[in-house]
Amino acid sequence: MTPGGGVREARTADSDAFADLLLRARLVTPETLAYARQVKDRTGAHIDQVLISEGLLDSESLLLAEAQAWGIHPIDLEAVSFDDALVRRFPGQTYLTENWLPIRKLANGTIIVATARGIAPHRVERVRALLGGAQVQFVATTSWGIKNACLRLFRAEIAEEAANELWRQNPAMSARVTFSRGQKVGGALAAVGLIVLAVFWPVQVVIGVIAAASLVFLAGTSFKFIVAMRGARYDVVERVSRRQVAELDDRNLPRYTVLVPVFREANIVGQLIKNLGGIDYPTEKLEVLILIEEEDHETRDAVLASAPPAHFRIITIPKGHPQTKPRACNVGLYFATGDFLVIFDAEDTPEPDQLKKAVVAFRRGGDATVCVQASLNYFNDSENVLTRMFTLEYSYWFDYMLAGLDYGDLPIPLGGTSNHFRTDALIELGGWDPYNVTEDADLGIRASALGYRVGVINSTTMEEANTSIPNFIRQRSRWIKGYMQTSLVHARQPIALLRQIGVRRFFAFVLLIAGTPLTFLGVIPFYVVTAITVVAPLDVVEQFFPVWLLWITLLNFVIGNVVMIYLSMMGPYKRGTFHLVLWALLNPLYWVLHSIAAYKALWQLLTNPHYWEKTEHGLTTHVHDD
Repeated sequence: MTPGGGVREARTADSDAFADLLLRARLVTPETLAYARQVKDRTGAHIDQVLISEGLLDSESLLLAEAQAWGIHPIDLEAVSFDDALVRRFPGQTYLTENWLPIRKLANGTIIVATARGIAPHRVERVRALLGGAQVQFVATTSWGIKNACLRLFRAEIAEEAANELWRQNPAMSARVTFSRGQKVGGALAAVGLIVLAVFWPVQVVIGVIAAASLVFLAGTSFKFIVAMRGARYDVVERVSRRQVAELDDRNLPRYTVLVPVFREANIVGQLIKNLGGIDYPTEKLEVLILIEEEDHETRDAVLASAPPAHFRIITIPKGHPQTKPRACNVGLYFATGDFLVIFDAEDTPEPDQLKKAVVAFRRGGDATVCVQASLNYFNDSENVLTRMFTLEYSYWFDYMLAGLDYGDLPIPLGGTSNHFRTDALIELGGWDPYNVTEDADLGIRASALGYRVGVINSTTMEEANTSIPNFIRQRSRWIKGYMQTSLVHARQPIALLRQIGVRRFFAFVLLIAGTPLTFLGVIPFYVVTAITVVAPLDVVEQFFPVWLLWITLLNFVIGNVVMIYLSMMGPYKRGTFHLVLWALLNPLYWVLHSIAAYKALWQLLTNPHYWEKTEHGLTTHVHDD
């Protein structure tokens, strides 16, 4: 997949003649033009780019002015009937990258071509050569006119590529197939073997399963504790300082693309426009692509009604399977023009300087750094018990756990939002896996396998914490199912993965990605056994279980829960939210919800693995205080 803007769009030259044309046509005032020149001097952007992005000139007026400057006629591609065979002589990416599009061939053999880059002699020869030396008649359009036309003309190809490009490139790394043939055979043999053993030695099998689950629980919690303690050393370190951000020169900042996938979120897109409008980045070098599913007319209408700024654009996601966030993001990647790219969710409020901090981090990390992850936290942390527990969990995860993984150069499972990418490296990775319902975690592991580094920056995006238990179960079951998918995908070639990322990273992957679902699956049975151990008379329990197993189970229960309570208590100290500390004592109950979600995830993995269970947003009664 190649981005539409891998080569930046050439803009109309900032010539005195073009400026005079704008003034004579009364498209701009002298004051507006002077302001545009000031912005150009500060950011290095072209005059027309400044005028459009600042909302000082609409695309239609600019088209008319450019057409007059180039000496050709303007055209509205929405009303054009294309020669399909002619258009399909080249892939859509060719037209997106070079900003021209053939329309039809006239009776005399001349081909009408729409251009958004002018008609310089070398450009005319380039287009003629590609069209077999035919005579060419140019008409003027905008780059977004070409993009929208390509989305209509190549919608089937774009939908297919967004869904299956990774699977075509590397089937073993795609979750399109849930269980490989080897996994099916191995799983069936293991199940049959366990059943046979249980028939002849039922007590021993139960003891073995409980002992194994107990060890997994202890290993998983111990790993998180060790990594989080290492991450705690970043408590007093500002990874990217305000001084470093202030020293950035706007002229040298890269172009940035913001992808915002939304689905059935008409109730919050108005706030979304406001939130993302607060990003501190030169508007002339920023594009915000709002990704809306084809049938989601309500959300589209809500976005349009919110009067988004000129640099906000809607990308319509063609219908297709699977209908998931990563598939939508792949379509967005197809049209992105930024050197860097970030994902935000509809309810997100990123810190204004987050993009600039990411730029500093990328420059510091070099080409080996493919992604930097910002922290997530919640503005409605005190709404109810669930939002408090959610906030405690995220505080420890982003402030300590990810920092520890970063410090140890271990694979980092990305969050679903606020991850910033080098666009070219993201394309090399194959984009997102549309069949994996935690595409972010999977992408972090794939990046690690290819030798790339994923970092963490000291910036926070505020979100809405889940306020309802059913909504929480839906969301968390999808996340856990995605961890299961990711584990199965990378377990297909375990030796290759071990060679690629090394022993230390491999076991970190096993304990974190595979160990997390296993830990949650073991919580409810583990709690039940522990309760029986404590409540039932010892002589009765001993008839079924040996004393050593009971002690190990009880010890793991105590140690594991104490560790997780302590980790949950750590989060508030970094952010000063001390009112949440004692709520961490409820973590064992919070994990029961995770266990319920894990069993739902396991069922869906077997019955409907690619189903994206929608999390409802906009349910909170709290308002984020900007």
